[in-house]
Order: sequence, then C-alpha cells, then structure tokens
Amino acid sequence: MSFTLNRQQIAWRVAQDIPEGAYVNLGSGMPLMVSDYVPAGREVIFHSENGLLGVGPRQTQQPFDNNLINAGNIPVTLLPGGAYFHHCDSFAMVRGGHLDISVLGAYQVAENGDLANWDLPKGRKAPAVGGAMDLAVGAKNLFVMMEYFAKDGTCKIVPQCSLPLTGQRCVTTIYTDIAVLDIINGRVVVRELIEGITLYTLQAETPVALQVSPGLQLLQAPRLDEF
Repeated sequence: MSFTLNRQQIAWRVAQDIPEGAYVNLGSGMPLMVSDYVPAGREVIFHSENGLLGVGPRQTQQPFDNNLINAGNIPVTLLPGGAYFHHCDSFAMVRGGHLDISVLGAYQVAENGDLANWDLPKGRKAPAVGGAMDLAVGAKNLFVMMEYFAKDGTCKIVPQCSLPLTGQRCVTTIYTDIAVLDIINGRVVVRELIEGITLYTLQAETPVALQVSPGLQLLQAPRLDEF
C-alpha cells in the first residue's frame, strides 16, 4: 500500500462533504479536527452538546477563557450570531432531529450501519455511552471517521458488532485512511479508494461483502502533516 491518509487528511475529506448551511456536531477526539478544514467561504454551523451553537476556531491567545469550551474541554471561540444555552436545550436539538450531520469516531461499524464507539472491554473503561447515543440516532446523517484497521490488524467494518452498541442502523458514511464507504440499504458501498490498493485486496481484508459505486473515484487529500 503506497499511501494512506493521516488523521488530518481524513478530517479534511470529511469536511469536503459537509454542505453549505449545515448544522453539524463533532464528536470528541479525531472528529474535532473537521472544523479546521471546512472550505473557505462555506458557512457551517457547529453545535456542541454542552450548550453552544456557532462554535468558531480554537482559542489561540493565552490566557485561554476556560469558561468557553466545547464538549471535549477544548477552549474555543464563538462566531457572530452564536449562542449559549442550557445542556437540556442542546440535547432537545439533537433528539428533535435538528442536526444535519453528526461526526463520530468508531471502534466498529457493522454492515447494516450499527455503531460501536464507546466501550473497549480490554481497554480504558468508559463510564457510560454519554451523548454519543443521542448524536448517533438524532442527526439526519451520521459520518464516521476512523482508521480502516484496528491496532491488532483486524478490520473495523464487521458483519455484526461484538462491542457494546452506541446506535443501531445509524451510520450513513464511513471515512477511513484507505477508503470512503457509504452504507446503503444494509450494504457497504465503496465510493473512493486510495491509489495503490485494489478492490480485490480491500475485499480480501474486509469480512463483509463490498459493493462498488458506479462513480468510484480515487481517494486523495492535500498534504497535511500530523501534529
């Protein structure tokens, strides 16, 4: 395999698919990088479940205002027209179907769109599923961003999740370091694939049947160094 996307490049690829005027929630970890790569001039309204709408870039000037943080405890800014509100109102927005897109990480995604992203029994124990459950099923579209393979080399796209579920049949699109795949009617459809890997090779490494989009394209991103 000659080239794989790093995490910044995966975030860049996700950002390209967020349309003008979309209301978007970014999950903790890797998804938070997506806001850094929204194309210039495109208005995207970012929501944070701790009670912010219109989240702007991270704070860069110290001392940071630690009263203005996102759900990942990162100091952020608020764009003109942005708003603060109660945590309960924030989840009313999520559960009411007012978010166009939620972007979350994942440990496993099943071919039917089930998501497992909060508990690794052999790893660090999460206290609870938290807001991920609401974000997974409340948004109109769920984008997952993750590496294609886990640290032990196993594929994260599976016939059925073996880890505790976050949501059922909720994933719309999977963005990875080697491919972009859509979940359509319970089937995994390859939309983009990196140079240097064939569909045959990808299928050999994936324990579910892969379909191929008629518009299959090359997955590529500008050079973005990891930090």
